[in-house]
Amino acid sequence: MSDTINVISEFAPLKKVVLAQSEFAFSSKAVYDELDNGEYDFLDEKYADIEVGHYSEDFATAYPKLNQQWLTEKQNLINIFQQHQIDVIRPRRLTETEKAHGITSGDGYSNFFVRDPFFTIGSAVIKGNLRLPHRKHEIDTINDYLESATQVAHTPYLSVTQGYLEGGDVLVLGHDVLVGYSGLASDLTGIQWLSETLGSDYHVIPVKLHPHILHLDCALSLLRPGLMIVCPEAFLDGIPDILKNWEHIEVTLSQATQLMCNGLPLDDHTYITDSAFTDLIPRIEDHGIQVTALDYQISRMFGGSFRCTTQPLQRF
Repeated sequence: MSDTINVISEFAPLKKVVLAQSEFAFSSKAVYDELDNGEYDFLDEKYADIEVGHYSEDFATAYPKLNQQWLTEKQNLINIFQQHQIDVIRPRRLTETEKAHGITSGDGYSNFFVRDPFFTIGSAVIKGNLRLPHRKHEIDTINDYLESATQVAHTPYLSVTQGYLEGGDVLVLGHDVLVGYSGLASDLTGIQWLSETLGSDYHVIPVKLHPHILHLDCALSLLRPGLMIVCPEAFLDGIPDILKNWEHIEVTLSQATQLMCNGLPLDDHTYITDSAFTDLIPRIEDHGIQVTALDYQISRMFGGSFRCTTQPLQRF
């Protein structure tokens, strides 16, 4: 496998990908209470109170059967990647010291959605700045690998220095980059920093989202040129002009919060989505796209799905 780092679009053939681990501890009750002003409104209502009775506790201890199911989800996805000859990189696991610090601080810890701590645009790898406190150190589990990989590939490894910017909000379409903001994750300051940093080679397009949508990839999935899964209700200023002539596979806001838009293209004719989405799957297949359906319920419990748990390093 080449050492190249290059991501040219959301649906270019996936060749190398980082797949998240499955580690999480709930924050303390005090932290949850402090943040209880809308920050978790993006969660599906079925899972909104899983922390009750388990504050400052590791998910594997609190829900051992569900944790095993969570691990199985990742292994099943690895199997699909291997079948398609996609190189899989895993972040390291959290150390006991890191876990202890997360519990002591009250923030908890996470090592579960690798899409957000960093993202790849063309050959540039960019370390994001995450809003929620239990996610601040998630980059630590992949940082050493990224420093080495970018040195070998002779590509830049940058860090967001202004505002919030999370990888789930960033969708690449050639030299156009759509970046969502809902008030829950990325913000306009971070988007402005990205535009200035990428320079004239890229056109960065801010996308205002419904306040119950965490990231842009919870409301939009680009399947191939001219075809997308989209939740129109999530776009407060309307669907971006660059996408207005694309064919729509539409979902409702309720379906978007269930992560129905958060599938993963392997290329422009192969797509992974959740087996629970029995209405969506045939609508994708009607467009000639091959769908692989996997159970990803536990990942969705935490507010993310296939795109959230992966970050490409090679799509070209």
